Amino acid sequence: MNARDIAVLTQIIPRFAGKKVLVVGDMVADEYIIGTPTRISREAPVLILEQREHFTVPGGATNPGVNARTLGAEVYLVGLVGNDPPGMRLRARLAELGMHCEGLCPEEGRPTSSKTRILAGSSQLVQQQIVRVDVVDGSRLSNGSQAQMIASIEQILPEMDAVIISDYENGAISPAIIETCVSLARRLDKIITVDSHGDLFRFRGVTAVTPNQPEAEATLRTTITDLASLEAAGEQLLMGTQAKGVLITRGSEGMSLFEVGKPPLHLPASNLTEVSDTTGAGDTVAATFTLALTAGAEMADAALLANIAAGLVVRRLGCASNTPEELILGVEKALSAEGHALTDR
Repeated sequence: MNARDIAVLTQIIPRFAGKKVLVVGDMVADEYIIGTPTRISREAPVLILEQREHFTVPGGATNPGVNARTLGAEVYLVGLVGNDPPGMRLRARLAELGMHCEGLCPEEGRPTSSKTRILAGSSQLVQQQIVRVDVVDGSRLSNGSQAQMIASIEQILPEMDAVIISDYENGAISPAIIETCVSLARRLDKIITVDSHGDLFRFRGVTAVTPNQPEAEATLRTTITDLASLEAAGEQLLMGTQAKGVLITRGSEGMSLFEVGKPPLHLPASNLTEVSDTTGAGDTVAATFTLALTAGAEMADAALLANIAAGLVVRRLGCASNTPEELILGVEKALSAEGHALTDR
């Protein structure tokens, strides 16, 4: 790409500021307990850790929200968060980030979904995760919770520029929630993107879906083994979802965009040499891609920005997000003369 092309992309990013994004989905509290190993327990052959830190990071559907917020958007959340300690810590963290939490509701008897990672290490040692404890109630929503979520969506969505449905299959995304989001967004001509761990064909008529390759394979009940099978999968997903675009993320293989009426666009990974942790990279893709579309970008440019954004966050441990300044620098570096091979359009 030449300097003019880089300028086009970097001019999209400042337009993220002030965009309004609704994120509907499975809210998760990512809990971290970090301790220093002291000795082996007498009760069992396990380490005893002296706890040094305990903190909560927004996870699940809150993570694409954090990514959008860090990029300058106003973010509104709709989902389930309990009144238990993990839920209260999650709400506090979201409030610190300036996110709108009025659409978060508790359900009687249902705990906040949480993933507690226990890490051992010290200031002289690399911290290692030794176990993860999940608390997830994946049962169906109660009628009351579903009605409350639908009421929040109907109140908030008309003022939004875009909606992201983030489905971690923890129970928050019911057929009625999908129908409410998709039908209202279509009627109001809003951008609606879907990042789902489950069956993608439940989401018909959206702007775009952003599955990773295993999620695409699971929906199609097939295996992607080469370029031909990848392009066949992309076309099948376009037809099955009736979406305008399908963006399949493929890890170290990059990502591929399939857009109605246009040839496939295959983007190699923007970072293969400095990967520390791929956790949450898909959320970064969904948020960046969606915001770029709200800023008026073509899908191909939105995919390229999302690809670069993902290449930046995988350099950091845990769920990470980019500021506009970091993304602009990432674009300039990735698409400079040294990085021109990132695209061949």
